[in-house]
Amino acid sequence: MTGGEPTRFSLGEGLQASPPLSLYVHLPWCIRKCPYCDFNSHQRPDDDAGFAGFIETYLAALERDCDLSAPLVWGRVVESVFIGGGTPSLFPAPAIDRLLALLRSRFQLRPQCEITLEANPGTFEAERYRGFAAAGVTRLSIGVQSFSDAALKALGRVHSSEQALQAIALAAECFDSFNIDLMYGLPGQDQEALARDLGTALSVQPPHLSYYQLTMEPNTYFAKFPPALPDEDRIDAMHEAIVARCGAAGLAQYEVSAYARQGRQCIHNRNYWSFGDYLGLGAGAHGKLSFHDRIVRQQKLRKPEDYIKAMAASAGAAAAEPHPAVEIERVLHPDDLVFEFFLNALRLKQGVPTALFGERTGLALSRLARPLDQALARGLLVDDPRVFAPSEQGFRFLNDLQMLFLAD
Repeated sequence: MTGGEPTRFSLGEGLQASPPLSLYVHLPWCIRKCPYCDFNSHQRPDDDAGFAGFIETYLAALERDCDLSAPLVWGRVVESVFIGGGTPSLFPAPAIDRLLALLRSRFQLRPQCEITLEANPGTFEAERYRGFAAAGVTRLSIGVQSFSDAALKALGRVHSSEQALQAIALAAECFDSFNIDLMYGLPGQDQEALARDLGTALSVQPPHLSYYQLTMEPNTYFAKFPPALPDEDRIDAMHEAIVARCGAAGLAQYEVSAYARQGRQCIHNRNYWSFGDYLGLGAGAHGKLSFHDRIVRQQKLRKPEDYIKAMAASAGAAAAEPHPAVEIERVLHPDDLVFEFFLNALRLKQGVPTALFGERTGLALSRLARPLDQALARGLLVDDPRVFAPSEQGFRFLNDLQMLFLAD
């Protein structure tokens, strides 16, 4: 475990109240690792019985993780739960039911808590989806990526376009809400191919759509063997087409990569972007937690085997002892707080209230004088003392705007 120097608040600074709290639970197995993926995911054992044993062992480790982590957030209400991966829909419905029962027994979930589970159409089964809903999952996030079978093959996906449409139809039937994940800037993709993908997505009337640009992330297969991608001008044209067509279909862009119908924005992700707190549970899970005198980031052990071993070895240990699966822990310095706050908040198209900066960081607004002056002078920030919001130009050149808040 690594640490950081204590946060140096000035006189009159410091957190007066805790921000909203979410839970993130990581289930790290996939059918197969996608060539563009840099998430903490691992190919599941081919043997079904062996994988079932892994699930049992992992749930036991998660239970111990909850026991050791719950004291950090006692008394706080959980606004949302996100079960990510990996491919959480590989887990059978009874396992998800056990997981949610475990969370409810250790944490105070608010009534009507948003509970999202990520799903791969390649694991589509009607009985399984209905079981997830019966267990308490309220929102399914479906990793479609494309409705073109050729593009899916190039991306290393294990499902077909037909399976994706079947999964979406059942999600609309079973869950309060659902999200479709799509990618653009794919190998060989042109405006016509994008229009077909987008048209298919909009035809199923999703409440929420996440549309990400394919990027070459380090330590992935695509980083070592990069495919030919559309050039920057074509990428920009694709993005403009997505924004326009989604808006015309009633899906307003509220974040860089997120589009939603009214009342359907993702509570969990909005909490990230508004610099809320989240407790990470599971192998490789990240967390951010606020205390009256400091804000801490944590990361759990990445390898499932190491995580399981650490949790098993901790049996009987007092909750007050250091968490054995926390591999990295650091207290955020005020300069880090400033940058991380705006790195997240400025992703929201409408920005955030000015007062939120002090509420979520514990810092005084006076710390922002220089970057705010620069952002306003360059026309990258809306000139309104009530909000921190990117201008149209600032949203288009978001990286330039965010970097103004990075300490020298």
